[in-house]
Amino acid sequence: MCYGYGMLCDFHTHTFHSDGILSPIELIRYACVHGYSALAITDHVGTGSLERVVGEVAADCALAMKHWKIVAVSGVELTHLPAAAIDDAAWRAREAGASIVVVHGQTISEPVEEGTNLAAIKSRHVDILAHPGRLTEKEAELAAETGTFLELSGRKSHGSTNAHVAGLAVRFGARLLVNSEAHSDTDLLSEDSVRQIIRAAGLAEDQQPAITMVNPGKLLKKLGYTLTV
Repeated sequence: MCYGYGMLCDFHTHTFHSDGILSPIELIRYACVHGYSALAITDHVGTGSLERVVGEVAADCALAMKHWKIVAVSGVELTHLPAAAIDDAAWRAREAGASIVVVHGQTISEPVEEGTNLAAIKSRHVDILAHPGRLTEKEAELAAETGTFLELSGRKSHGSTNAHVAGLAVRFGARLLVNSEAHSDTDLLSEDSVRQIIRAAGLAEDQQPAITMVNPGKLLKKLGYTLTV
């Protein structure tokens, strides 16, 4: 919840360009109806599909922003790449026109290559490390230094490690965000669901404004977007 603007900000979602079920413009429309003020489309890509997906998503985001009151951000989620390839792929995504670059972190449920979290955090082209379930102290400390945002996931399969991620982020001063990982309209966030995710991660009520207002604002500013009520 982007409380400073009274609406929701969500920086990690998927469409039918990867494993979601809606087109980008459909998902953006549902987000508008849900009261979102900002939505990033970040479909899974490898190096083969990167340029195509970025171009197609960017077109729908531009159309949405022309006609609807929402910040629609085109991006990618670099997924299951060799760790050594992440920095170059993130740079390629930027060159292709991606406004936001997310990296699929080392979850406890998938065979993400060792070193992925660290490579993402080290890359100056990466904005968010998604569901970094195997996050280490060293990585959390480095994320605080680089300004890489760490995700608390709204997706059940990835959210089981939210408390671990939150604990390290708070300890070392890394920035947290709550994202839905939406694959359909029914996965989109609400004010209540965001609060529940934060509470379930073991965070206190006075820690919520940084996650729900300050950090989304900093990320949007970094990406060059301005929210208007």
